[in-house]
Amino acid sequence: MGPRVPPSVLLLLSSLLLLVVCSQSVDYYELLKVSRDASTREIRQAFKRLALTMHPDKNPGDSLAHDRFLEVNRAYEVLKDADLRKKYDKYGEKGLDEQQQGGGYESWNFYRYDFGIYDDDLEVITLDSGDFEAAVNSGEIWFINFYFPRCSHCHELAPTWREFAKEMDGVMRIGAVNCGDNNHLCRSKGINSYPSLYVYKAGQRPEKFNGERSKDSLVQFSMKFITTSVTELWQGNVFSEIETAYSSGMGWLITFCSDTGDCLEPRTRQKVAGMLDGLVKVGWMDCTSQQHLCDSFQVTSGATALFPPGSTLDQKGSVLWLNTLDSREIYNQVINHLPDLELLTGDSFKRKLAHHRWLVSFTFGEKSPASNEYKKLQAFLQGDHIQVGRVDCKSDLKLCQSLYIHKPCVAVFKGMGIHDFEIHHGKDVLYNIVGFARDSVRAHVNTLRPDNFPSEKDRKEPWLVDFFAPWCPPCRALLPELRKASIQLAGQMKFGTLDCTIHQNLCSMYNIQAYPTTVIFNGSSVHEYEGQHSADGILEFIQDLVNPSVMVLDPDSFNQRVKGRGGGQLWAVDFYAPWCGPCQALIPEWRRMARMLSGQIQVGSVDCKRFQTFCQTQGVRAYPEIRLYLGDPRNADRYTTYNGWHRDAHSLRSWALSSLPRVSVDLSPDSFRSQVLSGQDHWVLDFYAPWCGPCQHFAPEFEILARSLKGRVRAGKVDCQAHHQTCQSAGITAYPTVRFYPYLGTRRHEHSGEYINSRDANVIDDIITQRLQKLAPRLQNKNKDEL
Repeated sequence: MGPRVPPSVLLLLSSLLLLVVCSQSVDYYELLKVSRDASTREIRQAFKRLALTMHPDKNPGDSLAHDRFLEVNRAYEVLKDADLRKKYDKYGEKGLDEQQQGGGYESWNFYRYDFGIYDDDLEVITLDSGDFEAAVNSGEIWFINFYFPRCSHCHELAPTWREFAKEMDGVMRIGAVNCGDNNHLCRSKGINSYPSLYVYKAGQRPEKFNGERSKDSLVQFSMKFITTSVTELWQGNVFSEIETAYSSGMGWLITFCSDTGDCLEPRTRQKVAGMLDGLVKVGWMDCTSQQHLCDSFQVTSGATALFPPGSTLDQKGSVLWLNTLDSREIYNQVINHLPDLELLTGDSFKRKLAHHRWLVSFTFGEKSPASNEYKKLQAFLQGDHIQVGRVDCKSDLKLCQSLYIHKPCVAVFKGMGIHDFEIHHGKDVLYNIVGFARDSVRAHVNTLRPDNFPSEKDRKEPWLVDFFAPWCPPCRALLPELRKASIQLAGQMKFGTLDCTIHQNLCSMYNIQAYPTTVIFNGSSVHEYEGQHSADGILEFIQDLVNPSVMVLDPDSFNQRVKGRGGGQLWAVDFYAPWCGPCQALIPEWRRMARMLSGQIQVGSVDCKRFQTFCQTQGVRAYPEIRLYLGDPRNADRYTTYNGWHRDAHSLRSWALSSLPRVSVDLSPDSFRSQVLSGQDHWVLDFYAPWCGPCQHFAPEFEILARSLKGRVRAGKVDCQAHHQTCQSAGITAYPTVRFYPYLGTRRHEHSGEYINSRDANVIDDIITQRLQKLAPRLQNKNKDEL
């Protein structure tokens, strides 16, 4: 019996254990003091507030300040990333990759002066990778400042950019992209200096601003893109212009200029025309030269008025006389005066939506702050043949309840009846709604409800169902990717989304515990998607379901297939746990590797959460455990373990192929002359250098090529560092170089081979196969001549 542990020590150990458990279960949302539905901007703002008070630089006497701030920094790094945030929401900290833990942070000065320059500015809209494309393709004009947090010129510009944004408010959208947080986005847009200022207008190439960075210069440059015409009205055109506008349902905003009173200056007219583009026509009249005409409008001095469609001078109540010269105030007064969206009622709703595409705003009696902005939607969506209307759910409660609409929202009905629709869950701003409407009518994603949810007996075709919550940012980031995937798979699979905040019973039935959870229903089979929140990731996952590259192993199939089939059959096996972050990151790479190894090595996976005891008997202690079983008939348990740093498909494939016997052969100067140049076989050669990185990357690809060509073409490798003279005489100037040496029935002493410009085994195989097909008749005739 060992020594007895005093109670005081036990109590201390218990306290320490409790402290460890508590420290491991800290809630990241509570740590940052944000709600679980916080946006990326709100998370960034919350982190900045904490950074300014908790940073070790501000707490030099606190020995625990570093560790506490490290924890806050970790919470921020996870929650700002959509994929990491989903993993955290679903599995907690144990679902995160340990390699992503980090351990560094910036100085206090960085967070105070450099971090998120425009996060607190209302007029400057901070865009990121998730909403950039929707914004610049919405139809509105965007002037975007691409900046880097540490760039001094960016900070010098910031006050001017804010003033400029206020000046252009309503005329165009003024945005900012933090290239520190969105490096990939900025690189893809060709941004290589900071700040870079670009104007984006849908359908046109972005134009860079290279002038003086003053407010006046920025305004002058911007106004070039406001191409809405301001018409000078006079006796010869006034009545035809007004009649043409009225016939298309548009009114006129006319500023009358005289020696007395006030009229709008040319720049203000142009700004107002841009703000009201598609809603009203803007014109001006010179009352000094057109006095009789101005008199007919009962104008005796400078003034500005709105003439709604159908209004006449006799209907003075319908004409709105404006008493301001400020463009923003003019815009607000005009848009308030314009008629609201077409009201759809329970009686007309079904009929109107049967054969036309509609964007419908559902309200509950009260006017939303954005309802006036919605009046501009028709102008933006006219070219997409999408009509715009509204439903008052307070008046038509039964209609809204039948659609499970319980709060204000916007939805797109796709022209095939009232049940084929999709609800918008993005930002309640014009550019986001316009982008959603255009994407939704092209896509094949439906909002699901209990009456149209695909039950097992009704699943005649595969379904992808996204279980989500509208408050969940990763959910909102996934929705556009689902639309892209649905277009790619049109006719092969149906797509639907289910709001778990409304349909809790349905979500509970499928044991949905975190959002988003994306599930493929294929008959009686159910598969949960684990991978990147991208259309490509979803498509790859579905492709793998149709034609699986990885065999799902259980204890019986493992013993039968992996251990029971010696004689040279190699198996790569991934032992994983579903909650393990690194395991989740490995899944798409493991599938990709399996497809790359098709026909070479068998690939499988074992779920160690499901078969915990079995994995323990196999000596699996950590996840993921990646093994290669060597198919040794004398020792079925013989395997090697992957201990590499990189878990991408190419690295894993190289490791797996290294265990196979080589098919390609190393050539010396003598064997190159005797077997390649003087022999009677077709050859494909890899000229390489041992120090060359691309050569090392290409080596396993060449080995796959050698295996696929075995029996038709021999494969050889020439080390150009060891055999420099041979490579020089063959005309090799770069590594790796692939050359094909076909046997043409003659000696090839002077033949330098045919260069193949590819490093893809499949592509090279196709090129050589086509070449051999062309050579076949020639070789057959040669053989006949020799007979």
